[in-house]
Amino acid sequence: MKYFFTTKVKIVLIVAAILTAGLAIIGNLLGKTPADKAVQSVLAPLRNGVNSLTLQAERFYNYMFRYEALEAENAALKEQIAQMEENSLLANSMQREIERLRKLLELDITKEDYDLVDGYIISRSSTDWTSTFTINKGRRSGIETGMCAITANKEVVGLVTEVGANYAVIKTVLDSSLDISAVISSSGESGMVQGGYAYEQENMLRMEYLPSSAIIRNRDQVVTAGSTVYPRNLIIGHVVNVGFNDTGIEKYAILEPAADIESLEQIFILTGYTME
Repeated sequence: MKYFFTTKVKIVLIVAAILTAGLAIIGNLLGKTPADKAVQSVLAPLRNGVNSLTLQAERFYNYMFRYEALEAENAALKEQIAQMEENSLLANSMQREIERLRKLLELDITKEDYDLVDGYIISRSSTDWTSTFTINKGRRSGIETGMCAITANKEVVGLVTEVGANYAVIKTVLDSSLDISAVISSSGESGMVQGGYAYEQENMLRMEYLPSSAIIRNRDQVVTAGSTVYPRNLIIGHVVNVGFNDTGIEKYAILEPAADIESLEQIFILTGYTME
């Protein structure tokens, strides 16, 4: 029996007793038992992880809420910009209409012998040799084939070649098959003007049959000579180049059309006029 507690066992028991007493004293001082602390030390990383996840979730929620608010604000701004652009286009269109009506009024004042029908271009067609467009007025408005088309600035646009009840086809001055008797305003030299496609001069006009002695200057104005179709002094174009034809006997002049055919929106048909 005296050998039941060996020296090593006694030492272990003494150390355990001391540790137990120490832990009890520390627990009383701190209000927590060592077991509590051990549990807390194990749970602390878990709590930190949960807190971190909660913080991230809050940040993500705030981000999504702010993103949706910004997206809604962006959509509203886009709608406002679209409305502003639409208003701007409408204002520009109204301004162009006012300008056209003003020029038409001036045209009526200066040329009271013109009977005019206005029309808007609804389609276009062009090839290497032809150039035509269609307007939204026709026979019901008094338009017939063979009538002259002009701009509000008295610039020649072309000739009516086909008419329906509510439409008309105009062959433009750029068309190679359209011939117009013309005169150079500064010198009185006369010739014939047609589209320059036949001479590989796209979107330009060519005035033929000018005498070799003709004095032609750059930017000289070329106007209609006057006929049963085209009144006198309608503007056809302006000289940009001069040369001799293949025979060397006659001159020709390259003209820039006075009417900007490609950008026209509205034109006027001369349904009647008094020859000067």
